[in-house]
Amino acid sequence: MPRKPRSQCAKCPWKVTTDPNDIPNGYCWIKHKNLKGTIAETIAEPGVLPEGPLRVFSCHESPVGRELPCVGWLMNQLGPGNNLKLRLAVIQGRFDTNVVTVGEQHERFEDTLPKEPE
Repeated sequence: MPRKPRSQCAKCPWKVTTDPNDIPNGYCWIKHKNLKGTIAETIAEPGVLPEGPLRVFSCHESPVGRELPCVGWLMNQLGPGNNLKLRLAVIQGRFDTNVVTVGEQHERFEDTLPKEPE
């Protein structure tokens, strides 16, 4: 019997309906903005494998020390984000892709950010 997929959390910033300011456990705009370093298009030229380790956008609901990749990030980077390092890690069995998104998703990382605080 197939295992049930891990579902995207209710306050995932990749969901169009999520206001990032409502993300639980102390949302920080600066930390969120710094996650841009996990996005393939910002770390290498298209089709080029970047240097260094794979940086992962972790789910804010996963426990510290046992972080899981954010479902929205995972699906974006395996799809339109074309993250080659992530694809290789999945082929090597390092990531579980038995996941499901919920609702409409942002197409770009920049769309997951709220307006810059004044």
